Amino acid sequence: MNGEQPKIQIFEPFGAAYELMKRILFQPFAFEKWIVIGFAAFISGAWGPGLNPSGWRSGNWNFRSTTHNSFNTTTETMPAWLIPVIIGCAVIALVLILVLAWVASRGRFIFTDCVVKNRGAIVEPWKEYRREGNSYFLFSIAVGFLVMLVVGALALLIFLPLGFFAGGSGSTHHSVAAVFVLVFVALVFISFAIFFAVVSQFMVPVMYRRRCRALEAFQDVARLILHRPGPFILFVLFSIVLAIGLAICATLAACLTCCIAALPYVSTVVLLPAFVWLLAFKLIFLRQFGPEYDVWAVPEVLASIEAPAVAPPIQPPPPSVPPPPPPSVA
Repeated sequence: MNGEQPKIQIFEPFGAAYELMKRILFQPFAFEKWIVIGFAAFISGAWGPGLNPSGWRSGNWNFRSTTHNSFNTTTETMPAWLIPVIIGCAVIALVLILVLAWVASRGRFIFTDCVVKNRGAIVEPWKEYRREGNSYFLFSIAVGFLVMLVVGALALLIFLPLGFFAGGSGSTHHSVAAVFVLVFVALVFISFAIFFAVVSQFMVPVMYRRRCRALEAFQDVARLILHRPGPFILFVLFSIVLAIGLAICATLAACLTCCIAALPYVSTVVLLPAFVWLLAFKLIFLRQFGPEYDVWAVPEVLASIEAPAVAPPIQPPPPSVPPPPPPSVA
């Protein structure tokens, strides 16, 4: 980025995203279009409170060690058929998670296409962005597998020495050192997780705009964030406030509808204006960094929908006009 850097706004894109949301969903209002875009948002991962797993953390994970200490889990008392059942359930759960992640990766491009082109379509963008969606899915799986390997290696490096020195004269000192190392590793891991979460949020618009692979989009967005971290920090902080507001609205909608609005897909349809608004906000925020990040800069998109006017609009090049013929000489 040479020359003067463009000034990045936060609140102006948010207002432009609201106007774009109204244009897509209410000008004019079409129930069928609303349902289709809601389904695109649902498969992209905007599931609402219906599939929120945060409540699982309140369960009693110390069930066996505290309330049923007398239960023996050795293979001597365990039925022979239970081990294959557990393995089979684990395999089915893993396959289901992978399938949902694959659908969500493809769904992100479908939902983006619906917002960018102001249309309710599923089949056409599902086929058109098959390569990009599969690349995003494989990249996410590879990163998750790499994180698991790193966490496992760090756990071995931390806890194996702690177990080796347990019971010795210096066990207290080693325990304190292990705690400090564990806190440091946890902070590094959390920082990396936040950074990757922010980068992955903007990878899909870049891949949608350039039709590139996930690794190329990741490298480009990571360089952009490291080069100009200030606007992205403000974007993340503002997005946290918006997420809290969305959670409050979702809770109120669930209470007012006797938990009907908390059902999967139903919650997405009910909260669709919020989801479209947030996605449009992200897209309009990103387009301020230049035409290479503007999802509305594609010629076929420019011909079908007016781009939100938060940054100087990018117009297609004028058609070339042939020069006039030379005057004839009598």
